[in-house]
Amino acid sequence: MGEMLNQGQPRPDFDLSQFHAVFFEEAGENLDAFEAMLLAIDLEAASDDDLNAVFRVAHSVKGGAATFGFADVTELTHELETLLDRVRRHELPLTRAMVDTLLHAGDVLRAQLARHRTREGEAPEAGALVARIKALAAGGDADASVPGGRVLRVRIGPLADAAAADGVAELFRDIPGLGTAQEVAAGAAIGAEGAWREFKVVTASADAELLELFSFHVSREQVAIGSWNEGRGRRDAAPDRTDAADGGADGRARSAVKAEGEGFGFFVDPATLPAARAADAAARVERKPERTVAANPESASLRVPVEKVDQLINLVGELVITQAMLTQQTQQLDPVQQQRLLAAIADLERNTRHLQESVMSIRMIPMSFVFSRFPRMLRDLAAKLGKQIELKMAGEATELDKGLIEKIIDPLTHLVRNSADHGIETPAQRLAAGKTATGTITLSAAHQGGSVLIEVRDDGAGLSRERILSKARSRGLPLRDDMADAEVWALIWAPGFSTAESLSDVSGRGVGMDVVRRNIAALGGSAELDSAEGYGTRVSIRLPLTLAIMDGMSIGVGDETYILPLGSVVESFRIEPGMLQTIGASGRVVRVRDEYLPVVALDEVFAVARLDAARGREIMVVVESEGRRLALLVDELLGQHQVVVKNLEANYRRVPNVSGATILGDGRVALIVDVGALVKRARH
Repeated sequence: MGEMLNQGQPRPDFDLSQFHAVFFEEAGENLDAFEAMLLAIDLEAASDDDLNAVFRVAHSVKGGAATFGFADVTELTHELETLLDRVRRHELPLTRAMVDTLLHAGDVLRAQLARHRTREGEAPEAGALVARIKALAAGGDADASVPGGRVLRVRIGPLADAAAADGVAELFRDIPGLGTAQEVAAGAAIGAEGAWREFKVVTASADAELLELFSFHVSREQVAIGSWNEGRGRRDAAPDRTDAADGGADGRARSAVKAEGEGFGFFVDPATLPAARAADAAARVERKPERTVAANPESASLRVPVEKVDQLINLVGELVITQAMLTQQTQQLDPVQQQRLLAAIADLERNTRHLQESVMSIRMIPMSFVFSRFPRMLRDLAAKLGKQIELKMAGEATELDKGLIEKIIDPLTHLVRNSADHGIETPAQRLAAGKTATGTITLSAAHQGGSVLIEVRDDGAGLSRERILSKARSRGLPLRDDMADAEVWALIWAPGFSTAESLSDVSGRGVGMDVVRRNIAALGGSAELDSAEGYGTRVSIRLPLTLAIMDGMSIGVGDETYILPLGSVVESFRIEPGMLQTIGASGRVVRVRDEYLPVVALDEVFAVARLDAARGREIMVVVESEGRRLALLVDELLGQHQVVVKNLEANYRRVPNVSGATILGDGRVALIVDVGALVKRARH
């Protein structure tokens, strides 16, 4: 037994690096849960379950980091653990400053873990953050850790223009060692020179020095300096009209969540903090966070590399093709003599379908994976832009293929930022327009046929028809006097097109809507935009459920076989005399239950020679895409079956009106028809 090591002591030559990937993945999930719970926690009545859950996340990350020797992560999480332990024991009340500091700590932890994972870049500076956490855990002010610093309340006003105080805040950014200034409240009396702004200043400079510096931007009579603690607990005297203009804001940010059907609303309300730190937005939640960290995750899930899942899906795809070949080869057999063989083939087909559905479900991820990142992002944006924003989300349980989910994140982020920056107005602008001070951005997802419909809506200012047309003229784009609104909105998709009056670091940084649409099109999807000036904007994105295997209907056109996505097929019928009518020189329509549908002949689209015998038995297949219907003229219906989608562009080249290809049971290649492209072709 001499070779036995002491219990709990690893072997000297044991390599822990093989477990790094699992730790980093679990730590990332824990930090996502950490942020979600902090955003959703109720400051006024935080439950013990909520506080314990947040504490457990910090404890889990600390334990893993200590095991692998990540000292910086261990130090930071240890201080977090100390603070959270005092809070959960009710020795300290949970405050907004604590939540802001904890959220910032989560960002720093992500940066630290990213550095350990890639072993590149410099370690993020965490000394000041650790000092703030220690100060909070000791029951003091987080700013008390500033060397030689005094915490002051500086009120500037009355001002004819509230922007006049911007220079005061800039002094603290431009002069090293002066300290920090954080705006905490602002207000303005309508129609009078009564604007005022208040800052929380941490500095080692004397009051006289501050007044001397401030006088470069405002007069000394407009500056009042006092101790920060003197004003705590009282509401600053502000005109009643200011409260009305600001929607009753008193410089405090608030947030709340309310249940609405299958979605919920997340309020991000920075009140009147136009350029304040993002940390000053919001911290009250009425909806308990969903528990994203299982009590025993080892028994609930199994981590498998994505490469293995992709390999499994490819093998199942080949199995589907082989099964289709066997089915086709046995169709000519005598059902009496080969009864047992045909029954076995039928069982194989059924089991193959069940296997395919089970394997595909492994890659399906709920849209909550994408939506969950936007509450924090909008919380920060609202504070930065001085806006009040309510985020509503619906359909988070809608599932989409993992490959599509990861690639749709960037386009959605751009759209949400656009809505916050260019769509939602400031509280004053909304009140002047007869709206509520709080704007709403809605994210929704739902299955629709064989695709997923994702929408980003806002109730902001909407698109300006005149501004878009003016910009288009200046760029030399072709215009008509009788352009419909939909045609004007479509100009937004032009490369580099923007109506923003100035660039910002939130949006409008040279990445136009054309890039968004191009990225969506690369996923086999489409994007449409609709707007009403003064009422808001809606962007609709349609994506296929998956890019691997789908149900299809095979149709015959001449000697060729094509595949229609089954989710797009509405009905089919044989043409009777008098059903087809000609419009104009070459256009044709067919009447289906008092509705006239445009007709597209697939033999003309794909230049296929049709047999004369087929012209007497023409069949119409009604398909639908983006809410619009179309009648396809084909020769025959061959059946329904699963098809394995192959990327035609990667293996050959892009073909108009074709979204992919598949291999039939007899080994031939069949093209998959792009129904959306045909519908657009018929519309134009």
